[in-house]
Amino acid sequence: MPLLPKAARAALHFWEEPCISGAGGSGTIFFSGCALRCVFCQNREISQGGQGKVITTRRLAEIMRELEEQGAENINLVTPSHYVAAIVEALSLYRPHIPVVYNSGGYDSLEALQALRGLVDIYLFDLKYLSSDRARLYSGAADYPSTAVAAILEGYAQQPHNILQNGVMQKGMIVRHLLLPQGTREAMAVFDWVRQNTPGAAFSLMSQYLPCGKAESMPPIDRRVTAREYDKVLDYILASGFENVYIQERESARGEYIPCFDGTGI
Repeated sequence: MPLLPKAARAALHFWEEPCISGAGGSGTIFFSGCALRCVFCQNREISQGGQGKVITTRRLAEIMRELEEQGAENINLVTPSHYVAAIVEALSLYRPHIPVVYNSGGYDSLEALQALRGLVDIYLFDLKYLSSDRARLYSGAADYPSTAVAAILEGYAQQPHNILQNGVMQKGMIVRHLLLPQGTREAMAVFDWVRQNTPGAAFSLMSQYLPCGKAESMPPIDRRVTAREYDKVLDYILASGFENVYIQERESARGEYIPCFDGTGI
C-alpha cells in the first residue's frame, strides 16, 4: 500500500452493533490493504486485491466531515492499522464532533496505538484467535494472538469504560470474535479472555461467516457454522452471567451484508 491512504468506500453503514450503527448509521471509511492474509476474508477485493483510490490526508479529513454532515453517529475507520500516520494528520486538520472509531483486525503495533491516544473514542477490535496454529493457518500470522492481546490491552487502557448516550456508544471498546466452523473451543476461550482481562469492554460474537476465497476449498472452513456450533457457544456465554455481550444471529451469514466497494464517497 502507498504512504497516502487508499480507500474503497465511505458511506453510512447500518450493519454494525446497535450501539455503533444507532439510528443514523456509522460513517464507515473502508481502507484498502491489510497486514493479515485471512483466507476467509469477505472484503478480499480491498484487503488483498488492492481495489480502491489513493487520497490525500486533506481529502480524508473532508470525507470525515461529509459523513458527519450526512448524520453519521460516528466516524468508523475500517482496517486503518497501516494508515495511522495519515489518520493522525487528517484528525489534526478536522476533528469530528462525533466519536472516532478504530475498527481493526487486532494486528496492531503498540507504537501505532499509542500515537492515537486522545484521538480515538472507541476501539472496535477483532480477537480472531488465541491459537497460534490457527492464526498461522488461516491468517498467515503465527504471532497474531500475542500481538492482538497486547493491542487490546493498550486500547482498553485508553478507553476502559463504555459510555453510551441514547443507546449509542460515545467512548469505550468492543472486542469481536468471528465464530468459525469447528471453532467453538476457540470462541469460548476468546470470550473468557475478554471478560477476565477487559471486563469493562463489550464482547461481540459474530456469526456471519461465509466461506470465501481460499476458504471455499479448505475443510473444515469450507462450510457455514452449524446450528449446533452456534448454540454451544451461545449457551456458554449465557451461562457465564456476563451481560455486556452482543450476539449476531446465525441468519446474518448472507452475502448481501457484504458492502459494495465501488468508490462511493471517496
